[in-house]
Order: sequence, then C-alpha cells, then structure tokens
Amino acid sequence: MDTLIARLGVALAIGLLVGLERGWRERDAPDRSRTAGIRTFGIAGLLGGLVGALAEALNTISVLVAGFLAFAGIFAWYKAREAAHDEDFSVTTVMAGLAVFTLGALCVAGDFRVAAAGGAALAALLASREILHGLLKRLTWIELRSALVLAVMTAIILPLLPDRPFDPWGGFNPREIWLLTVLMASISFAGYVAARVLGNARGLMVSALAGAVVSSTAVTLSLARTAIRSDNSLPFAGAASLAAMISILRVCLVVLILAPPVTGFIAIPALAAALTLGICGTIALAIRGSKPESPGATRNPFELLPLLIFALLFAGASTASAALAFQFKEQGLLASSAIAGAFDVDASVLSAIRLIKQSMPIETVGHAVLTALMANAIGRLFLAVFAGPVKFWLPLAGMTLSAAAAGYCAMLLR
Repeated sequence: MDTLIARLGVALAIGLLVGLERGWRERDAPDRSRTAGIRTFGIAGLLGGLVGALAEALNTISVLVAGFLAFAGIFAWYKAREAAHDEDFSVTTVMAGLAVFTLGALCVAGDFRVAAAGGAALAALLASREILHGLLKRLTWIELRSALVLAVMTAIILPLLPDRPFDPWGGFNPREIWLLTVLMASISFAGYVAARVLGNARGLMVSALAGAVVSSTAVTLSLARTAIRSDNSLPFAGAASLAAMISILRVCLVVLILAPPVTGFIAIPALAAALTLGICGTIALAIRGSKPESPGATRNPFELLPLLIFALLFAGASTASAALAFQFKEQGLLASSAIAGAFDVDASVLSAIRLIKQSMPIETVGHAVLTALMANAIGRLFLAVFAGPVKFWLPLAGMTLSAAAAGYCAMLLR
C-alpha cells in the first residue's frame, strides 16, 4: 500500500509539473476560459495512476484501455470547444493531456522512474516552444537534409555494413570506418550548428572559428585568396592561426572520446601549440588597421560528396597505416600519419587510434597523432604560400613555427 501511494504521488507530481507549464503559458486568460490548467493536468496524472492501479487489481488490461479512451474522448471534446471559440488549431494541449494520463498509468503499472523522466522531458519540451520555433525558422533546407542524411547513415547504412576486417592487417573494417566517419561529421556538424546559432556575420574571427570546426585547411585557403584583395593581410593571418587552433582542439576532443589514454600523452604539447596559435592570432586581429571582410560562410559538414571522399580517404589511410605498422612497426605508422595528415588530419588521427586494438603502444599512437598535426600544419602553410600573398603567409609561418616550438618544448618538459 505504501508503494502504491508513493507511485500515485509521482503520477500526481507529473501532472502538476506539466500543468504548471501549461497554466503559466495561459495565466493571463480569463478564469474558466481554458480546458486544462495546473489542477486539471494534476488530476489527469492522478487519474492515470488510479486507472492503472485498478487494472492491476482486476488483472485486466481492458480497464486501462477503456479508461484511456474515455479520458481521451472527454478531454479532446472540451478542447475542441475551446479551439472553436478561439479559432485555434493547435493540438499540443490534447497530446500533453494524453501523455500525462499515460505517464500516470506507467507510474503504477510500470517503472515509475521512467515515467518521472518522461514527465520532466515532456514539461521541458512544452516550455521550449519559442526556442524550437525560433530554430525552425532559421533552419535551411540544406541543414534539414543534413540531419536526414545523418539519420540514414546511422540507422540504415551502419547496421547493414559488415563488422569484420577485409584485409590481412585488420585496417579495413567497413562498419568501424563508417561509424568513425559519422562521428567526425557529427562533431563538425555540432560546431556548424553552434556557429549558426551565434551567427557567422559577426566578423572575421567568428567566421574563421566557425569554418575551422569543419576544415581549417579550407578556411586557410579562403583567407589566403581573400588576403590578395586586401591592403592589410595581418588580420587574415591571425584568423588562419585561430582556425589552426580550433583544428588542434578538435583533434584533442576526438582523441579524448575515442582513446582517452592517448590524450594524456598528446594533451600538453597539443594544448601548448593551440594556446600559442590562439595568442598569436588574437594579437594579429587586435592590431589590425582596418576591418577586413569575412572569408565566407561555413560549409555544411554533411554535404554528401565531401563526406564520401572523407570516408574513402579514411579507409585508404586506415589500410595503409595498418599495413605499414605491421611491416615497419613505429616507423611505418609515423610515415603514414605524416603523409595522410598533410591532406586530412582527421583521417590520419582516426587511422592511428584504430591501431590501439592491434596492441600498438599508446606512446607510438600519440607520436603518430602529433606527427599528423604537424604534417597538417605544414600542408596548410604550403597552401597559404601557393594561394596567398607574402604579407599573409609570412606572419602565418611565424605563428606556425612558434606553435611548433611551444609544442616541442612542452613535450620535452612533460
């Protein structure tokens, strides 16, 4: 009996929590002009619990079904009258009432902890209407398509891929490669969404930082081309330095998620280099003489073609790393990390991390990650020299060398 009373109390609390949100939203409405408020939702949750208890006592599910249908009919009828009077076509309150009744029944007939969590989630969802509607208005078709692509990649394609290596060295596992590809794109997409929420139109620094969560190399190339048309290239070099900082921090996050032991090896030199790049970039932007133009909008990380190219590059780098590591041990891994890192640091880092499963020492993998970061920095610098003016790439080279020196000294002092 005591347990039943406690469960009914949770059912009542769920209804009161949801009713508090609904009542607050309609607090300025005249008295008795609304179908449901805090008391009605509280009663709905308690009623669901009582019907669930009655169904358990009589050992028949038909009581619960009949109670739910009766409640749904009465609640929807009253809400329909209110909607007709207000010329309102929203069905949110009806769905919330049905959910409260169901959660109340679940408190008694099922796991009350799941019901309590569902009630809290329901109240939070109802309270976030303005935020969700605002995000929906800012959402573009490309971003919506990206979310759908992510869902297809994760829920449909991933389970169909075989989970076994197809090469003698264990480097080419289709499911594992695809999973890590989705993870990398998801991290970039999260940064893209954050940049969209903040707004890309806030200046050169925000644009560079936003673009760097997807590809610091692409940002550097764009800044180099833009610097040609500018009389003051130092701010563009500073923005490229900040983009390189974000690239290093993104790699550290990936390593922390996938291989925490490696993080302890690379953290100090990588963060020292990132801090140096951040300081140099900030100083370069602070001493600018004129406001430079933005390098352009951030590329959506879920464009299908670049994603497939990354997956192919990652698969090739993983297979090559595994083969070279098998044949030449540490020297082979460092060589493959340097070559792949010059083109795509993410693919190189992921390839090195996967070799931990093949008993590759943590220190060797850490060296490979740092080698990939250095090779990627050199690759960005070559692009800057090729595409930008001297007054852009020369300061950027100084910042890059300073970061490399800081990282190397930090590694020696570690």
